[in-house]
Amino acid sequence: MRIRAALPAELPLLRSIERAAGEPFRALGMTAVADDEPLPLDVLEGYRAAGRAWVAVDGADRPVAYLIADAVDGAAHIEQVSVHPGAARRGVGRALIEHLARAAREEGLTALTLTTFAEVPWNAPYYARLGFRPLADTDPALTEGLRAISRAEAAHGLTAWPRVCMRRELTGDSV
Repeated sequence: MRIRAALPAELPLLRSIERAAGEPFRALGMTAVADDEPLPLDVLEGYRAAGRAWVAVDGADRPVAYLIADAVDGAAHIEQVSVHPGAARRGVGRALIEHLARAAREEGLTALTLTTFAEVPWNAPYYARLGFRPLADTDPALTEGLRAISRAEAAHGLTAWPRVCMRRELTGDSV
């Protein structure tokens, strides 16, 4: 699986990947999550233009997964990582996260962060296996930037299900 920067013409495909990746939430009764619209093309283009959008591609160089990230309070914050179900359970998401970890280290960032559903098996439990730890409300690593992201998610209705902020310190080694 090769990882590279997303191309402008691929942005509509990223939206399709996200829609497909959202479908398994239906089985958990989380239809609002499954039905949530992916980020608009102009927002995805902003990530791409900033060098913060990567795709994992198949043998035909067609994206099967993607990751977009922001810099938030000295950490690389995973805004979205989506893997098409047809490519799931093959280490594609892990590879994208490790790619981000290398890029973040090169930028001098000290950690990876994300927000996710606490009780969805392919969310918080998965990220814990990749070295992320949940941040309690009193944890000093729960920065103002992460708190703002959590508030925005709550305003979007995502806190209808338990959510958690998670962090993974960046060291010289990957998980």
